[in-house]
Amino acid sequence: MTLGIIGGTKLSISLGNKYLSRGLNVVFGVREEFEAKQIEWKILKMQNDKVFGYCEAMEKADVILICCENEYLPLVCQCLSQYDKTDKIVLDCTNGNYNPNFACNTCYIQENSGYDRVLKGFNNLGLDYPKSDPLELVKETYFCGDNESDKFKVKKLIELIGFKAVDAGNLNNAPLLEAFYHLRKQISHQKNENIDYHFKLMSV
Repeated sequence: MTLGIIGGTKLSISLGNKYLSRGLNVVFGVREEFEAKQIEWKILKMQNDKVFGYCEAMEKADVILICCENEYLPLVCQCLSQYDKTDKIVLDCTNGNYNPNFACNTCYIQENSGYDRVLKGFNNLGLDYPKSDPLELVKETYFCGDNESDKFKVKKLIELIGFKAVDAGNLNNAPLLEAFYHLRKQISHQKNENIDYHFKLMSV
């Protein structure tokens, strides 16, 4: 199985390195004008089989993790629209821009790509991860989707790199996962401290 991680973000490189360390075949998709400034990206770009454009990385992947900035989602959707609607598993790891009536990125991806096989996961980490969790204390992430077989595969992928996978139900709960992310960011902002806050799920 090949994992395609789309986006030149901290989250992309962090998840990618975690999966590479577990022996998975990982390719990265970045925009054409992407500049490899971080040492991790420079090392990857020195290898001929790791970093490609968005469409080429998706073509090589069986499972696609979307970890790009929101401004590049139209390009991602354009590439995704080229495939059969059930050809690959797509895991949206992004969050829409915050406002009281914010639109969900997962819905945007489905509507603008015409792709059906989309799930939500890892979005609670944020695109700046692990900067938002420098000690890597966050050990759980939430996922949702409509296909039970795909959800099982995503659950195993999440667990493979040491996270507890919390099933949040059907894909129509994706806006709730994004709201969860925005709530923790608002709490961090209100605290007016140079630290991030995260939630932990408890059963009582």
